[in-house]
Amino acid sequence: MFVTVAPHREKLSSHFLQVRATTEALCKPLEIEDHLLQPMEDASPAKWHLGHTTWFFEVVILQPYKPGYRLFHERYSYVFNSYYNTLGERIARPRRGLLSRPTLEEVHAYRRYVTEAMQELLESADEDTWAQVAPRTIVGIHHEQQHQELFLTDIKYAFAVEPFHPVYAESTPEPPPGDVPDLEFLTFDEGIYEIGFAGDGFAYDNEGPRHRTYLQAFRLANRPVTAGEYMAFIEDGGYCNPLLWLSDGWDTVQHEDWEAPLYWVKRDDDWWHFTLSGMRPVDPEEPVCHISFYEADAFARWAGKRLPTEAEWEVASRVQFDVHRGNFQESGYFHLIPPRKAPDTLLYQMAGNVWEWTGSAYRPYPGYQALPGPLGEYNGKFMINQMVLRGGSCATPRGHIRPTYRNFFHPDKRWQFTGFRLADDL
Repeated sequence: MFVTVAPHREKLSSHFLQVRATTEALCKPLEIEDHLLQPMEDASPAKWHLGHTTWFFEVVILQPYKPGYRLFHERYSYVFNSYYNTLGERIARPRRGLLSRPTLEEVHAYRRYVTEAMQELLESADEDTWAQVAPRTIVGIHHEQQHQELFLTDIKYAFAVEPFHPVYAESTPEPPPGDVPDLEFLTFDEGIYEIGFAGDGFAYDNEGPRHRTYLQAFRLANRPVTAGEYMAFIEDGGYCNPLLWLSDGWDTVQHEDWEAPLYWVKRDDDWWHFTLSGMRPVDPEEPVCHISFYEADAFARWAGKRLPTEAEWEVASRVQFDVHRGNFQESGYFHLIPPRKAPDTLLYQMAGNVWEWTGSAYRPYPGYQALPGPLGEYNGKFMINQMVLRGGSCATPRGHIRPTYRNFFHPDKRWQFTGFRLADDL
């Protein structure tokens, strides 16, 4: 189940309003026309993200728990439903960018209407209703934070394919002073470890149940693979050597004509890439990003290493996982920061900067049971044909991430802020 400890009413209401306001603030750099862009099926228009996160609160909380609640518009459920079959029909995902109606102004009016109704409910619900509403509100808050990250990655892809390469964020991170730490490996002993979420607070249902798992002794890299190290893979013919690739990966490389990470282009003899601050030279010291699982796996094989399993990654994260020092959405850069040597650091950038591919398929933990009703469609039905990522990225809200958080994507996807670190066996 979703694990929650309901906070005080005022605290939950304040958190709800803050997250709603953050979503709208992220839209401030956009023009009206930008809100409708959907350059590929995986990405959704900004206007749809605004509406979908609002629809979630309306149908999961307000309709069943607020007496006398009236839908803002009866057709919005068809427009803004994503994949919840139990909640009715929906527009096909590739057609979200074709919706000129509702207008952006109408969607913002919808957000205000639902936000005000949620405030009223959070303030006035009796104790029995509060017991149902509070945990669902926390789910809705985290759901909206997920879509804040998707909003950023989707608009980056949309701007990248625009011939004018619009700039979303004027500010760019200045590389911190110091040197990138040498690539070293920390050793972890063989043994039986417990993994999965436990304790107070919130976690998605796919993070549990907490369970024991056996791990052979392994080693994990102290930092993610850098762009400069990935350049060496490219220069050594990594994209031309079928022996480095899984069969599906090699087929994808051939079919998609991949020669480098997404957004990378060669100008004369230098690599450049598109960022949310426009085209910039690739900093060889920052983590490599926007690569697929297939590319991460091929690099690991080229380097004589492998990707860590998600259990190995989670066990290692107990050494160092500091969200307060991580590069997250709140930094305002929406780009990567190179790791720098620090005397008190054994594992660099486990929290934030780039999502890290693991070698683990996205499957249920032992004893997992999907939730009843619509929330049962949130995670469980996607536990096939996808790979797990850990750690969060520069587009992830800081308060949204945990060491046990299991992100998941198909192995060919590259538009998220995805990188990796290496592991090997003893």
